[in-house]
Amino acid sequence: MNQLLTDSVIIVAILGIAVGALPGLRMNRSAIALAGATALVAVGALTLTDAYKAIDLNTIALILSMMVINANLKLSGFFSLASARILTLARSPRQLLALVCAASGILSALFLNDTICLMLTPFVAELCLAAYLNPVPYLIAVATSANIGSMATIIGNPQNMLIGASSAIPFSSFAARLAVPALLGLAVAYMIIILSFRRDFPAKRFALHNRGSSACYRPLLVKCLLAIAGMIAACFLGAPIALASLAAASVLLVTRRVRSERVVREVDFSLLVFFASLFIITEAVKGTDAFKAAVAWALPAITKSPVLFVGFSTVFSNLISNVPTVLLFRPLIDAFADKQTAWLLLAMSSTLAGNLTLLGSVANLIVAEGAKKYGVEIRFGTYLRVGLPITVLTIAIGTGWLMLVR
Repeated sequence: MNQLLTDSVIIVAILGIAVGALPGLRMNRSAIALAGATALVAVGALTLTDAYKAIDLNTIALILSMMVINANLKLSGFFSLASARILTLARSPRQLLALVCAASGILSALFLNDTICLMLTPFVAELCLAAYLNPVPYLIAVATSANIGSMATIIGNPQNMLIGASSAIPFSSFAARLAVPALLGLAVAYMIIILSFRRDFPAKRFALHNRGSSACYRPLLVKCLLAIAGMIAACFLGAPIALASLAAASVLLVTRRVRSERVVREVDFSLLVFFASLFIITEAVKGTDAFKAAVAWALPAITKSPVLFVGFSTVFSNLISNVPTVLLFRPLIDAFADKQTAWLLLAMSSTLAGNLTLLGSVANLIVAEGAKKYGVEIRFGTYLRVGLPITVLTIAIGTGWLMLVR
């Protein structure tokens, strides 16, 4: 009876998280995950002590720290200033697209990709409308490039942070293996978008003038850049990533100028609840007979075939989202002979899988929702026409690169 209750709660929770809602209820993914985790403890799938132990505090600390850092960057005006300076360098539609891809990809490697999409979407939409350009291909470039660029570092997206905390791969090793496929992926995205929207890239020149504000608070901006430089340097020198990020965040919280309440208001505590709850749910999933049987059936094949492993990761990332996929696949990594490459394949495939459809990642939805404020609609089919070839080609490049260069 307990096993039936456990299986029922897991199925409802995972389906709710995958869809983002439950019929007749006003619950987001975080609420569904927390309720599901609590129900699993209540039905005896896990003890309360085991549930607490399942939560990876290194991952939670890293995500919280990056949110604090990003909040300070936002308050300093960094994102607005960087976006305005980069995007106004364009002199033709193709140059603008190249700059959008580069800005979104590179910034997403250094900061959370969702944050970059939040900041870039209004700038790109305004610049395109000011230049009488179709904003859709440029906004799709923001989303796809943010996903691709975030693959390059441990701090680029939540699933990479989880993998970084779980794998103990050094920051420098992670970046060294994934930076090249990320850069190649940005080039692929650029070319696919050009080919998909040929009529929107005429051979004409223009001068873009930013219509938004790019004012910055210089003392906080300088402090942010110094703290981030110190954090990245510490990571490259081998310091624990969670500790380096906590130290940078703590330095930024020690201030006489900015009230800490303003920073805390920018922290997405809903995401932290979501992650903590997912750890508990996946711990319960690992103990089910169905999961054990699936592992016994699939493990011999996927440990021998990187392509099959990447394929499973890509499919699951689109079915249940990338973070739950990483949590489910995490116990399987110990069966691989080359554990580091397996972790990197998982990071690469679960991230790039987000480009497949408009619903594939939170970054895509942020761009789509932000575009609506400017009267711009990104249709599911329009996105799929670009996202499908980008996903297939970038995952093929990433898989080939990781298997050849070790």
